[in-house]
Amino acid sequence: MALIVQKYGGSSVSDVEAIKRVAKRIVETRNAGHKLVVVVSAMGDTTDDLLDTAAQITDNAPEREMDILLTAGERISMSLLSMAINELGVPAQAFTGAQAGIHTTSAYGRAQITGMVPERVARSISEGQVAIVAGFQGISDDDDVTTLGRGGSDTTAVALAAALHADVCEIYTDVDGLFSADPRIVSKAHRLRSISTEETLELAAHGAKILHLRAVEFARRYKVPLHVRSSFSEKEGTWISDRPASPALKGLVPDAAFLDPKEGKMEQPIISGIAHDRGQDKITVAGVPNHPGRAAMVFQTIAAAGANIDMIVQNIPVGDRTRANITFTIPEADAQVALDALDAAKEEIGFQEVLYNPNIGKLSLVGTGMRTNPGVAARLFAALSEAGINIDLISSSEIRLSIVTKLDDLDRAVAVVHSAFGLDAEVSEAVVYAGTGR
Repeated sequence: MALIVQKYGGSSVSDVEAIKRVAKRIVETRNAGHKLVVVVSAMGDTTDDLLDTAAQITDNAPEREMDILLTAGERISMSLLSMAINELGVPAQAFTGAQAGIHTTSAYGRAQITGMVPERVARSISEGQVAIVAGFQGISDDDDVTTLGRGGSDTTAVALAAALHADVCEIYTDVDGLFSADPRIVSKAHRLRSISTEETLELAAHGAKILHLRAVEFARRYKVPLHVRSSFSEKEGTWISDRPASPALKGLVPDAAFLDPKEGKMEQPIISGIAHDRGQDKITVAGVPNHPGRAAMVFQTIAAAGANIDMIVQNIPVGDRTRANITFTIPEADAQVALDALDAAKEEIGFQEVLYNPNIGKLSLVGTGMRTNPGVAARLFAALSEAGINIDLISSSEIRLSIVTKLDDLDRAVAVVHSAFGLDAEVSEAVVYAGTGR
């Protein structure tokens, strides 16, 4: 018997028929002898509909009231799914984030989990019930409802799995696991049977959409094994962990999950996957005085504006050694506040001008094999060169190599590089069942 936490995304519970299908899957797993906690997102486009409704009333909704509104979507899902499971003859109970003991900060819309006290959930499963928990939400020290921001339901599921010492946290979506590239771009992308948390963190941080970075960080910190799979098929998914799976999960997770990751390194490819990101812009602060502390002033200005920075490149023009150019990429949502902050600090910092380019895309190669295999950069640059794709920026870590190119070239770059590193599957494995990838 295993304790399993399952999370179902919005596409998996998009309508009544989908909820009934999920309920049947849950009941089958429970009847096989396993204990179950289930976390659900809002049905389909419910959250977007709630946002649209609020926008028809006000352009400046109070953050506290918005959090109360947006948690309604997950509450609807949890209630209906509980009813569907009970209808199949299995007892189930639904819990809001607050009832499940999920304590958070008071940062509305982007709250962080500060503690987990899932007493009622633990009691429910000990009594033979399936516990259904609304994802994406918690309660602050002021007893206010809060939401966890992007990926909140994934984070809820992983946090519950950690607190309950679950054998696995299964993330159900509308694709059959993690793939070597986005199957919408690369039709020959292959499913990854298993992958380390380190590699998954890099993929999530650099554009892979199936898992959110916060959830992966939580899973790695608390050593929660993840199994990403589709709720629309019975296929095995992708095992994400740095240790073998519990024997209690036999038949539920890929056979590769039971192998010692260290023993399997010999057969692993150099590159595990390719991530891409269309949501970044490029900013160049040109003509910065080439003196100690000026670069710090640039980044302190941006940090004070609340903007995050990804890739950074600094160079000194050959013609003027007294000045430097600092180029960085930044999430498109943060670009304007960063530009405004830099404009306000121009005289103090002493730079000459700011150049802004929103038409860029980022491609990232990820694989632990990069540590011991030379020539990865050479092969990447050669593949892009043969395709006539120019590289704008380059950044790397121990197991990642990222480049920035024109946005219009990004999809072609992903496909070209995927083939160049021998990642193409002989037969297409990728199916996007509901069209969202969530």
